[in-house]
Amino acid sequence: MSGTRVAMLLLVPIALVNAVGFLWPVVNLLKMSFRESQATGALLDTYSLATWSAVLQDSFNLELITNSVGVSLFITLLTLLASYPIALYLHRSSGLWKTILLVLVIAPLLTSAVVRTYGWIAILSSRGLVANALMFFGMANPPRLMFNLTGVVIGLTEILMPYMILALLSGFGRLDPKFEEAALTLGATPMKTFWRVVVPLTLPGMALGCLLCFVLAISSFVTPKLLSGGRVFLLATEIYDQAIVTLNWPLAATLSMIVLVLFGIALVIYTRALRAIV
Repeated sequence: MSGTRVAMLLLVPIALVNAVGFLWPVVNLLKMSFRESQATGALLDTYSLATWSAVLQDSFNLELITNSVGVSLFITLLTLLASYPIALYLHRSSGLWKTILLVLVIAPLLTSAVVRTYGWIAILSSRGLVANALMFFGMANPPRLMFNLTGVVIGLTEILMPYMILALLSGFGRLDPKFEEAALTLGATPMKTFWRVVVPLTLPGMALGCLLCFVLAISSFVTPKLLSGGRVFLLATEIYDQAIVTLNWPLAATLSMIVLVLFGIALVIYTRALRAIV
């Protein structure tokens, strides 16, 4: 058998898994977005563009999409800024110390996001660790960090940091210390060396981490739901409410397809950015 035929045969199992586990549900979701439903939640056998038209013309849904993208981008940026120094230090470490740091980075992934979110509830609540510390230092009325967008941003940033750090480490392969030594030898300052040598060489890892964190942030449900107390409306939480609370499955399916479209746009931007970088 030729190499091409062997490769195709090896791809058959994963192709079947994707077809059954991903493509078929997505097709059913797309079909459901065109179905009509009654006020009781019962689905009718008729198809129309009414749901899509209502979503694209409703100011609430348009603001929901815009806010979800904006919040996800902001969380991605904060995660990058918080994770980059840790990943760079971890990349430059060696021996047992590097192993210990890597274990500490991976350790949060071994805990459920639900448990970590409840941990943030204990920290950010009105009588939590942060509020008590601020009152101890003389602040009579600490700012509210729960049941608002601030708590969602803080919780998701911490939860997504391990993914960003691992993505950055996977893209730090081109970062050779000899390049930095050469720049310093030629008279560049440490700051100039960082911006002109280190950052350009680590851009592929930054792009990968941003793509991963944006996708996880915009599709996150548990953390925004718990930390916002239902006061922050994002795509994932709205999809849950429409599907489970109001039983409007066509609207939930339409919003889900919009999330998939946003995933595709992010992937296209990442691919083009990676080509420009490399």
